Amino acid sequence: MPTTAAPSGPAAATPQPAPAHEPLPKLTRADGEPIRALVVDDEPELADLMRRGLEMTGWEVRTANDGFAALRTAREFVPDVLVLDVMMPGMDGVELLQKLRTIYPDVPALFLTAKDAVTDKVTGLAAGGDDYVTKPFSMKEVLLRLHRVVQRSGITAPQFALLQVGDLTLNKDTKVVQRDGTDIPLTGTEFELLKFLMENPRHVLSKSRLLDRVWNYDFGGQSNIVELYISYLRKKVDAGRPPMIHTVRGSGYVIKPAP
Repeated sequence: MPTTAAPSGPAAATPQPAPAHEPLPKLTRADGEPIRALVVDDEPELADLMRRGLEMTGWEVRTANDGFAALRTAREFVPDVLVLDVMMPGMDGVELLQKLRTIYPDVPALFLTAKDAVTDKVTGLAAGGDDYVTKPFSMKEVLLRLHRVVQRSGITAPQFALLQVGDLTLNKDTKVVQRDGTDIPLTGTEFELLKFLMENPRHVLSKSRLLDRVWNYDFGGQSNIVELYISYLRKKVDAGRPPMIHTVRGSGYVIKPAP
């Protein structure tokens, strides 16, 4: 099963958006309906690959293989987010976005650009694109970036403020963290790391996933920053209590209720 999507050629099998131990957040519109994505690429196989990946996360997806078909589809479908190939014959992705924004001024867009085509990236972002991914791309990366774009857009259903795992609670709004009713003071980074762990209880999260989500960029070879902050959390959350934060050797970290 391929882990990347090349700019041409059919997919060998249905893509897996992300490993089971690195789940994507479940997103819906504020009205509870599925997120609607319009994928536009002049290569039908690539558009279909994207469609299947997004449908596996619960989204509703339409595809189009040129800008004119995309305009017709968008008027009927009313997309919540766009995935647009920059280089398309007839009407490129930048021109298409400009036309779609006259209909839906706030619809977010992610551009697919040629590998190392810096001009495409700059042009796409300058035209109002919210993010971009270069071809050939990792399906997992595209899905994660799209989820972030949608979360930032404000169209998703509100998330509950209070997270709870066992006797540990975290309030996203007040930033109060307690275990068995006792306050646990955390730094900003410690709070974000614990929040992400608690949003995915019993799921093993890799160092690279934690780096990408909490620190928002790849730390390269310095993944020991994750180990360091996990150590900080353990001293505050698990100190003198049955442990909740566990290391899964070779895979990452997981939080679960204490036995």
